Amino acid sequence: MKFVVSSTELLSHLSAISKVISSKSTMPILDNFLFQLSETELTITASDLESTLITSLELDNIEGDGAVAVPAKLITDTLKEFPEQPLTFQIDGESYLVEIYSDNGKFSIMGQNAEDFPEQPQLDEEGASAIDVSHVVLQKGIEKTLFATADDELRPVMNGIYVELTPDFMSFVASDAHKLVRYRRLDAKAEFESSFILPKKPASLLKNLLPKEEFDVKLEFDDKNAFFTLSNYKLICRLVEGNYPSYNSVIPTNNPNKMLIDRLNFFNTIKRVSVFSNQASNLVKLNITDNQMVVSAQDIDFSISAVERINCEYEGEEIEIGFKSTFLQEILTNISTGDVRVEMSDPTRAGLLLPAENEEDEDMLMLLMPMMINV
Repeated sequence: MKFVVSSTELLSHLSAISKVISSKSTMPILDNFLFQLSETELTITASDLESTLITSLELDNIEGDGAVAVPAKLITDTLKEFPEQPLTFQIDGESYLVEIYSDNGKFSIMGQNAEDFPEQPQLDEEGASAIDVSHVVLQKGIEKTLFATADDELRPVMNGIYVELTPDFMSFVASDAHKLVRYRRLDAKAEFESSFILPKKPASLLKNLLPKEEFDVKLEFDDKNAFFTLSNYKLICRLVEGNYPSYNSVIPTNNPNKMLIDRLNFFNTIKRVSVFSNQASNLVKLNITDNQMVVSAQDIDFSISAVERINCEYEGEEIEIGFKSTFLQEILTNISTGDVRVEMSDPTRAGLLLPAENEEDEDMLMLLMPMMINV
């Protein structure tokens, strides 16, 4: 087998799919890329068994066909040192020796038998669902919710993004039991009702790939796996098994206390005041009355405290409520509007944070559980 490829183009594709390779793999073959050559196309696969990422390059100069497994770190580190130039790969199908010829040299790598590489999961055609999703919708849905996923070994369903498809909308939901994010798109619909839980790692991989995408993404899934087909990449991932909690039941509907506030001022105030909070709890108190909010924090152990006032528009009774400052900052970072609406009922129930104005076809809601305020 023999082919010629641009050094920078090959490196770009390998760098993108190398993120799927796990450093803790128990199968040595998974430390390799699978190179498959056929007619005018080079297909490269990386996998950690849970997720598989495939990319392809159209090449003009190919001789023969076949497959070989190539050490991922070695080939990637080698390509990083080349300036842009054509490289010629010559592969011995029997010994698995990979020879790379550059303008001025020759580099030899020992590959492995491609048959040892695990086979790709296949879609169960009978129980499968398929839909074309805008790459923008998918990207924003993942970006807005990924930060709120949990790391809970006892409740694995909380460790992913819950994707819900209906004839009216497409929802992305994530929660770690302290905060919850629901990002809904009214311009992405399916002709059926279905849902699945996308694990955190493949969601992160998609988050990196989607900004480069220009076309709709083909999404197919059955009860075990999801298949995302992009222009130059295909991601196959095993879904989280189990039922996602009924998230709608925890969203409070009657919230008479409503505040409108400049998001950036709110964020910067929380950031400054939280430096003085107890390191274990990160508690900040919000005391809201009339059109003013007083943000305070203290650490009794070190005899330090901070208080800062900030103007807002407020309707409702005076309220004092406590939040974990790190969670509050995360949520404010992931709301993109200039102003943010905060809706509360009482200090023991969850507060809602929403964009002052949702963009067209978007509906986003963020929920944060309060903390007990020690008097």
